[in-house]
Amino acid sequence: MMGRMVVLGLGYSGQAVARRARRLGWDVAGTARDPASLPPLPGIESLAFAGAGEAILRASHIVVTAAPNENGDPVLAAHGAAIARGLDAGTLRWVGYVSTTGVYGNRDGGWVDEASAPAPAQPRSRRRVAAEDQWRAALAGRAALDIARAGGIYGPGRSVLDELREGSARRVVKPGHAFSRIHRDDIALALCAAAGQTLPPAVRILHLVDDEPAESAVVVEGAAAMLGVAPPAPVPFEEARARMSEMALSFWSENRRVANAATKAALGISWLYPSWREGLASILREERGEGVLEQ
Repeated sequence: MMGRMVVLGLGYSGQAVARRARRLGWDVAGTARDPASLPPLPGIESLAFAGAGEAILRASHIVVTAAPNENGDPVLAAHGAAIARGLDAGTLRWVGYVSTTGVYGNRDGGWVDEASAPAPAQPRSRRRVAAEDQWRAALAGRAALDIARAGGIYGPGRSVLDELREGSARRVVKPGHAFSRIHRDDIALALCAAAGQTLPPAVRILHLVDDEPAESAVVVEGAAAMLGVAPPAPVPFEEARARMSEMALSFWSENRRVANAATKAALGISWLYPSWREGLASILREERGEGVLEQ
């Protein structure tokens, strides 16, 4: 069931969602602070965020990638009236809100699934939970809301492969400390699959994470082997933490593994890149001009 999709935030992931939706036959528009700064997006209408009200009024489906700030969700602050009018008219049927698995806080390496309650510890994660609640209240059961909690996002131009080439990669060793990741194109796969479903006006939690939470050092070692270079020297976490930024320390302070089985079953998908291995290998193939997977 194709309609008109507006992607509110044509950033790294938003562009991938918009491109995939257009290939699938959607009428697609998207927003940016400065549309002139965007790369070519054939067939996709690029709009200034501030002037997107009319496009939102016509949208049947909305994807929100914009992060909240101290004042709450910026989309609802700027365009809440247009969204309400779309709901009143029965035009808006679905919203996909891209959140973060950071809302679960630290679980000491334990698993969380789609039914787990949030327990945010970081200010940015608390803002995310608040923004999720804002969207629940804004839709008020009149359109489907998929809250898609994503892990660490990587892909072409934004991966450990680039860090190794730049000499900025660090091989921090903290046994048992895992991170959940997701390739940019699997975010697009999941959100377009969700948008294509006929759903009741209810809230659903989706986990955009691959099948294998992994230790950072393991991924760095594997990526170095793919490039045929020596990995950086291992650095124990307790030694590395003295040189970490406050932001980096906040990520390392939380250890959890995020399950995705319910999400894949609900969407009827398998990931293009079930782990970091397939994802990084795909990036290298794309760099060599050998094409990428599509599903």
